Amino acid sequence: MKLGRISSATPDGPDERIVAVDLAGDRVVDLARAFALVQRRRGAWDAGARRLARAVFPSSMSAAIAAGPLFLDAAHVALAAADDASIPLDAVDWVAPLDPPMIRDGLTFQDHIVNYSRRAANALPNPSIYRMPGYFKGSTGSIYGPGAEVPYPSFSSWIDYELEIGYVIGKPGSDLTPDESFDHIFGVTIFNDFSARDVQLVEIAIGMGPQHGKDFAFGIGPWITTMDEIGSIEGLTGSVRINGEVWSQCRAENMVWSPAELVAYVSVADSLQPGDLIASGTMGNGSSIELGRELSPGDVVELTLEGVGTLRHTMSAEKKAYPWWPEPKPYPFADAGAAG
Repeated sequence: MKLGRISSATPDGPDERIVAVDLAGDRVVDLARAFALVQRRRGAWDAGARRLARAVFPSSMSAAIAAGPLFLDAAHVALAAADDASIPLDAVDWVAPLDPPMIRDGLTFQDHIVNYSRRAANALPNPSIYRMPGYFKGSTGSIYGPGAEVPYPSFSSWIDYELEIGYVIGKPGSDLTPDESFDHIFGVTIFNDFSARDVQLVEIAIGMGPQHGKDFAFGIGPWITTMDEIGSIEGLTGSVRINGEVWSQCRAENMVWSPAELVAYVSVADSLQPGDLIASGTMGNGSSIELGRELSPGDVVELTLEGVGTLRHTMSAEKKAYPWWPEPKPYPFADAGAAG
């Protein structure tokens, strides 16, 4: 099943609703509305049916996933009233399909690791990458859903996209082994880890991990495909188009760390939460730095992943200005080398 979220106008403001995506029928099904219709047909009163439907299908996808098997069971029940609760695909306003409590972004594809190391540092990959599955924690306050305009930040002159597979966590867990962890993946989505490369390189040198080099924008969407429909993650193909031009083709292969190993490692001495997003890291050739290219203001970025769909964003035509950005402080040890 493919699950997304749309925004509907109400007198009290936008209402985010969970939908099932029916690509063959060129429509989406409002699951709360459909579920309420099914309950009415079974004899429920109108108010009670609506309250029950919104409890099972709230605005938050993470809250819905936290209901466990009940969520997908209810979604299948709701599809009995799909014809009376459907909206044409081209008539909906999409929002990000997931509101994750936590974003963690890994580094698992060998081809990207090698390509990035050569382009960014003209060096071999850091041996630490092969000691344990690395990941960073990203902000949940800068998520952009399908079709959204992404600000091109004025503090950077080198913006990149990254085609990644987003593993959506379906149930709690901690201290898992790889044999246990794969069962905790509810489904997959496309994760675009937008990167301000020039800022990222400075931040990494500080030794605290990336901050604004990553957290200015994360793209998630267009929807989540559940694991029963995806099957195997390994071998999934993807592509990148910029302004309609194919820049690269990608494939989920040559993984240093498998999805199960990455998810298991995240859970060690920590806890997985329903709705958490753990990203795979960039697929080989899934970023412009690997191609010797970069994004410009106004570019249209389309990332496609087999079994999911196409996530499209437009970079803002004008760079976004910010009220403050730090000026470098004097380096107090500039003469230490000469003195020594």
